[in-house]
Amino acid sequence: MSATNAPARTVTVLPGPGGSIAIPEEFAAELGIAHGTPVRITRTGNALVIERVPDEELAQGSPWLLDLYEYFAPVREEIIAAGYSEDEVNADIDAAIRAVRAQRG
Repeated sequence: MSATNAPARTVTVLPGPGGSIAIPEEFAAELGIAHGTPVRITRTGNALVIERVPDEELAQGSPWLLDLYEYFAPVREEIIAAGYSEDEVNADIDAAIRAVRAQRG
């Protein structure tokens, strides 16, 4: 019997810090979910449905992410022309994120 045809089973888990929950090992193994496997969480009424993201979807990539990448192409070209290293750019981004988070408390 495949995982999609398996009878419904329920387990009770306790949320951890920040609301994180652990997928029971048996369920994860049956669905092919390991550390780092992308999952989709959908809220339906008072229920959460957690499903493994199909490999076909992962291979396609994200259209909005590609759009965002292309949107910032001129900025990337400017940064490269100015001689900034990737480490310098990442350090600047990290500093900006810290500053915004500090403002928000």
